[in-house]
Formats: sequence, structure tokens, C-alpha cells
Amino acid sequence: MTIGDLDGEIGRVLGGRYRIVAPIGSGASARVFLADDVTLRRRVAVKILHDALAGDDTFLRRFRAEAHSAASLNHPHVLGVYDWGHDDVPYLVTEYLAGGSLSSILTSGTLLTPSQGLLVGLEAGRGLEYAHQQGLVHRDIKPANLLFGEGSRLRIADFGLARALAEAGWTEPDSSMVGTVRYAAPEQARGERVGPPADVYALALVINEAISGEVPFVSDTAVATLMARAETPFEPHLDTGPMQGALRRAGSLRPEDRPSAGEFVSLLMQSASSLSRPDPIPLVGALDPDSARAANDATRLGAVPGSESDDSPPPAKGSSRGQGRRHRWPWMVAAVLLVALAAAGGTAAWLASQPVTHPIPDLAGVGEAGAAVQIDELGWLLEVVDVREEGTIEGEVVSTEPVAGTTLEEGETVTIYVSLGEELVVVPTLIGVSFDEAADRLESVGLEVGQVIREHSETVPFDQVIEVGLAAGVTELDPGTSIGLLVSDGPARRFVPDVPVSLDVAEATDVLLQAGFSPVESHRNSESVPAGRVIDFLPSPGALEDRGTTVEVIVSDGPAPRPIPNVIGLDVSEATEILQADGFVVTGVQGNVALPVLATDPPADEVHAFGTAVVIATQLTG
Repeated sequence: MTIGDLDGEIGRVLGGRYRIVAPIGSGASARVFLADDVTLRRRVAVKILHDALAGDDTFLRRFRAEAHSAASLNHPHVLGVYDWGHDDVPYLVTEYLAGGSLSSILTSGTLLTPSQGLLVGLEAGRGLEYAHQQGLVHRDIKPANLLFGEGSRLRIADFGLARALAEAGWTEPDSSMVGTVRYAAPEQARGERVGPPADVYALALVINEAISGEVPFVSDTAVATLMARAETPFEPHLDTGPMQGALRRAGSLRPEDRPSAGEFVSLLMQSASSLSRPDPIPLVGALDPDSARAANDATRLGAVPGSESDDSPPPAKGSSRGQGRRHRWPWMVAAVLLVALAAAGGTAAWLASQPVTHPIPDLAGVGEAGAAVQIDELGWLLEVVDVREEGTIEGEVVSTEPVAGTTLEEGETVTIYVSLGEELVVVPTLIGVSFDEAADRLESVGLEVGQVIREHSETVPFDQVIEVGLAAGVTELDPGTSIGLLVSDGPARRFVPDVPVSLDVAEATDVLLQAGFSPVESHRNSESVPAGRVIDFLPSPGALEDRGTTVEVIVSDGPAPRPIPNVIGLDVSEATEILQADGFVVTGVQGNVALPVLATDPPADEVHAFGTAVVIATQLTG
């Protein structure tokens, strides 16, 4: 549809408020017009959606919801949505930007320099970052939706419209999906869920096209384009220069491999130092010359269609109203014009001789990268000083020198003081104190306990801090920093060792001491272990015990005392055999060895130690 085909709408009033003044353009789903808001007396842009959508309840419901969401966006690089309605057809009212679109620039045969393309990427990226933070995804980033206003500032248009059209099942005239196939992300081509990474991908392709004039993967059909897009990584054009790395990441096949919009802006900023300062972007204008003249005629002298001055009837033919004034003062008008021209010429010459100045913007709270761009755009040199200040966030500008509002010539230096975070706090002494005490000390200075690891220690008591997770020499940290702690779990348990083969008491005691036990000696009779030798440990060897556990060293006292056997009446040899079998030693026989035993010394049944000497007594004669 040509501009001429849209002229039939001129003069139409939508919602009793928006009077169509001139056509701007037409797309697959809507027609766009310049209009006058007769209530607020301002120019606006009105997007009238196609008639086929007027009876689609699903679309109208989604359109109202998306328009409401888009109207809530308030950002320098997002087109402002003023109003929406349904007057036979659904329409959307936005701010009017006279600079035209990026699409118009490219259609005119003009390509952007890499520096100009960088500006487009930075401003569009910031707009996307803001919208994504608000939970909105554009879904249709393309040159036609990147518009320019006064001062060449870029705004993103049509937030929410692509989703509303998609849910209504709207298709383009060629039956393709809504959303421009030329800039569709791989996940769109695969029919997967579309999120913020799809907007970043599309913006990378738009920047590539704006600089090189080429859009990759474009084939003869939409299907072929989508198939190529879904399987082939995006390789930026060489003309994009130092931005190739950022564009390549933004064009990754997998959404999770792409940077967020904010990260993409940071990546683009890294290439700024390798590019020259950009010339002004060559705007084409939103209106063609004929439409622009018609729009200016409709509102010349400040008359807004629908106002009282617009309703005043023209003078009747031949009326003298105003004729005397026209004939009476021509010489005065000429004189005034000459004086005005002379003054203007003098003023222009004087202004040309004056340095270009700007007021320093209030950059407090702005990120360092964003502040650097603003300062560069205003023609100043930049100096960055790192500071720490209570209540600030790392990376944000705290203040400027000169202060905000000061008028400064281009070429002068602006110092920005960038926060490294809040004032550092001194790390308290933690090693050697209990875990609870360490936690209290950290909390008292605004630090936090991080990962806690416990391990056995032979030298550090249970629950005391052994080490602190800090690099050597670090004594101060940002508030809120977490510190890891290595805490003692006390000595590890150990096995009771085997009794030494030698059965020596001194050696057995030393073995236990080396193993970390506390030996204590005890005695026991033993029929098998000689007196003075070690019988056993208690707990027994192999038992798992805590360090310092008392281990009993059991020492043999030899066999236990026992009663002298009663051998009276037996012959000497038999009695000797019985006494020796019970551990006694027969040291002599008193009397005739051939006679029976009469008594023993010690006597029978008297208890004596093992090895006691016994004398056998018999009758002297037979």
C-alpha cells in the first residue's frame, strides 16, 4: 500500500480526539499516521491495525493487555505509548518521532559507519535491557521498529504488538508468521519458546545489516531462511570491525550462550575505544516531503485542527477585513525584517565564535559504562577515580567534578568518582577461637560466615578455628563478604595397638603413649605369663578409641597362690611328683626315703605362692 492509498484517512478523528493529519507508512499488520491530539494539542503517531483484526476477540483482549504493559514502560530508548482504543478498528497512540526509522535510512541507500552502528546497538540494547527487566520481550526487533527523534535519540517501537498478533493467529499477507523472518532467532525458527535472548539475536543482525547492508541466512523463501537460521551460527560481517566478537556471541545458536541485553551493551562498549567518534546519523524523516508540507499546513501558526481557530470561517470574498493593515504597513514590515536579519546575522557570527558548552548531567547512580557514553557524546574527556563510600553500589557513579549542572566547554575533562563499594571493614581475629565466637565476631563487623569445613586435628582442640579462607595479606573486606572457616573436629579416633612381642612393660607403655593413649599399669596372676611380663591391653588391641583414652597395661604377677597338696601316707617319689605338678619345689626329705610321708613343711592345705620350697618328712626307721 502506497502513501497515496492512505490519504483517504486524512481528517478522520479516532476516539473523538485524534485527528489524522498525514500518512507515515503502512506495514503488513497496520497503517501509521501523523495525528493531532486535539485535547492536549500535541502531535502524536497513530497506528491503525487492519480491519480483519477488528472482530477478533482473542486479539482485542491480548491487544488491550499488551498495550497496557507497553504503556507502563518509561525509558529514554523505548517509544512512549500514550493511549489505545477501538473505533471500528483497534488503534494505538504513541509519541511522534520526526526522525524516521533505521529502515528508512537503509532503504535510502545509506549505510551506517561502525561508530554509528555502535550507537544504535548501545541505545537499542539499553531499551531492551530495561524492558526485559520489566518482564517484556519484544519478539520483532527490526530496522522498521527502531525510530529516531530529536537529537537522533533512538527508541524501540511496537513492544507487545508482536505477541498480540501471534496469539491472534495473525499471518502476514504471504501467510508467514508474524515477526520478521529476516531477523528471527534460531529458537523461533525451531518453534521453541521465545525469550529475551531472541531480541538480543535480532539486534545483532540489525547492527550487522545497518553497517554492511547484508542480513545473513536470507533465502528465497521464508522456510529456507528459517531452516538456515536454525542450523548455522551467525558470523558478523568484516565491516563491523571491533564489534565482531560481541555480535558473534549475541548470534549464538543456543539462547543460553548469548549475553543478556545488559551484557551485550557492555560487550559493545569494550569496542568503543577502537572506533572514532561517530558523525550524526543521517536521518531520513518520518514523512515524505508532500506529507510533511500537508502536515505543516494543517497546523501552521499553531492552529490545531478541532480548536476554536480551526472553526473560524474564512473572510467573505471582497471583504475589507485586514486589507487596510496589509496596505498601510508594508514599509514597516520590511524594516522589521531587515533589522531581524541583521540581528540574526550578528548573533550567528557571535555564536559561531563562542565555545560549545553543555551542562554536566546528573550521573549519580548511573553505571560507569553509561556515564562514559554520555560524557563522550557531549564532547568531554573522561577521568575515572575509584572511591569507596557508605551506601553505594560497586560500579555506580557517586559524583562528578565539576558537579552536576555546571556548564562546561567541549574538550574539557570531567572526572567521575566510581564506587568500589562501601567502606572496607577490618577482618577480626578468628584463628584459635571457638566457632560460635568467630561467627559473633564476623557478624559484629558486618561480615558473614561462608563455607564451614571441619577436619580432625591432633593439635587444635575441638570446635576451634584452624584456618580462615582469605588470601595472604588480606585484612579488609567489603561489608557482607562471606568468609570460609576451617574448624577443628578434634583428634581423630585411633586403634589400640598390639602388645609388643617382647612383653616388656616399659616398651608397652611407650607404644601406647605414641599412639595417643594414656597407659595405666595393673597386675594379674597368670599361669602362662611369667611375672613382670605384659599379659594384655584393655581395651584390647584393635579397639577404636578417642585420643587420650586410658588403656590398662595388664602385667603378670605369675601363677596365683595355692594350698600345699596333702601327700601324707604316700611314698616320697609319688609325693614329690604331686607337689611339683602343683608348682611347688621339693627341696629335701627328712627321714627314710623308703618310708611313707609323715608330714610336709609347709604343712598340707596351707596356701603358698607358686614355686614355694617344700620339705617332705618321713619316719626315721622302719
